[in-house]
Parts: sequence; structure tokens; C-alpha cells
Amino acid sequence: MIGFWVFMLIMVLLIPITMVVLGRSFSNKAPKDINYTFGYRTKRSMMNMETWKFAHEYIGKLWFICGLTLLPLSVVVMVLVLGKETNTVGTVGGILAIVQMIPMIGTIIPTENALKKNFDEFGKRR
Repeated sequence: MIGFWVFMLIMVLLIPITMVVLGRSFSNKAPKDINYTFGYRTKRSMMNMETWKFAHEYIGKLWFICGLTLLPLSVVVMVLVLGKETNTVGTVGGILAIVQMIPMIGTIIPTENALKKNFDEFGKRR
């Protein structure tokens, strides 16, 4: 029973840890080349190298803050189900993972808005 709890704890920490690590990485340095496989890839962010770097720095800061916030909250929630039945631990862990995806995906909106505010439709800085 404790083994499953440890497994679920590791699983629910994957998203916050990924956000912290990639957030730090992106905010310090965007991926070297604009590409379709790794990084923040939207039409607006991939217009040119300036928009690419701006988008990564912006979303990197957001992800870092969100990840640092989600990490302790996730641990607290999982501690609350320590010793509970496997179904309870699994359900809470699954719900927690879904909730964690909201800020992860939700950061696209402010990042795109910042790109629109700072760059025109051709990728030139305003």
C-alpha cells in the first residue's frame, strides 16, 4: 500500500518538477534553433528568433513560479491521503495531475497575449 502511495507521489511531482526545470531553462536560454520538436512552439512564437526567445523567457518565468507553487501543494495533498486505500490514493493523485495541467497549459494564454502586445503580426517588435 505504501509502495503505491510512493509511486503516486512521484507521478504527481513530475509536472511541477518539469515546470521548474524547463521554466528555469527556458527563462535563461531558449532552445538554440526554432524547431518543431522542442520548446514553446506556436505560430506567433516561431515567427523569428526574437519572438522565439521572448516567448521562452516569458513562459519560462511563468512555469518556474507555477512549478514552485505546485510542488509543496502537491506534497501536502498526497500526505493527506497517506495510509488511505489504494483507490483513494489513485483517485486523488489522478485528480491532482489533471489540476496541475491547468496552469501548465493555461500559461499559453498570457504568453500569446504578451507576444501580441510586444510584436506585430509580422514578428516585428512594437
